[in-house]
Amino acid sequence: MTDGARRRVLAEFLRTRRERVRPADAGIPAGPRRRTPGLRREEVAVLSGVSVTWYTWLEQARDITVSRQVLHSLAGVLRLSPAETRHLFDLAGQVLPRTTGADHDGRVLQRLVDALDPNPAYLLAPNWDLLARNRSETGLIGDPADGHVPERNLLRLVFTHPRIRTLLADWPGQARALLEQYRAGADRHTGDPAFERLTADLYRRSDEFRMWWDTHDVAEFRPARRTFDHPRLGRLTFDYVKLAAVDAPGVTLVSCLPSDDETAAKLPELSGCAEHPATSSPGPDDR
Repeated sequence: MTDGARRRVLAEFLRTRRERVRPADAGIPAGPRRRTPGLRREEVAVLSGVSVTWYTWLEQARDITVSRQVLHSLAGVLRLSPAETRHLFDLAGQVLPRTTGADHDGRVLQRLVDALDPNPAYLLAPNWDLLARNRSETGLIGDPADGHVPERNLLRLVFTHPRIRTLLADWPGQARALLEQYRAGADRHTGDPAFERLTADLYRRSDEFRMWWDTHDVAEFRPARRTFDHPRLGRLTFDYVKLAAVDAPGVTLVSCLPSDDETAAKLPELSGCAEHPATSSPGPDDR
């Protein structure tokens, strides 16, 4: 969709949402001479804290900048549902922070991850918090809750856990690739407290994170091959695939597929390794 087409769709979306809101629901007397269904443009502008001219331009599909704060205000005035609010932000070219994954059905998604056994699989929030994992994933990376790990966040495991360098066959290359992926997401969520806390903590605790972060290099996830030197099973190599959970905005599913026959033959043993987390080295996976 071109920028002009997107602005026209945004204008029409706002008009239809405005006409849907009853004046009484916004605390405005309807009055006998009201001809406009729903709210008038000037009423939306006043209730949203913007000028009438600016809002009129927005519904005329003019090329103007819309901030997140104004979008949140418009969503409240127009009584938008969560899906409509996400649609509004997308049309305005803004990112709606989705960091907690709290709106997903954890039980259903956990069943999905479990069904992928013996292939390791896990679910991530946008800020890289680990929301769910299956037994094979635990057998591969160890239990992220085991040891002195303050929270279950894969990026923190990569840069702060002392045994991670022995688990990943190429720690520098993989760690930097992960950071560049995280950087792209963090920049899109500028001002989000979850990202800011994690970034500040890693910047303080890891020399490598600090050095690579300051380069401002970014990357998107691409299907990748990752190699592990597992403490019990030896060399394991996986191809990573990432899928978006449509019914859980912002949540991603990552599945690890064996890239060779030797790794495939060892998959049944990964679940057994989950029974003894102390013998497995906790470490990260790619997104």
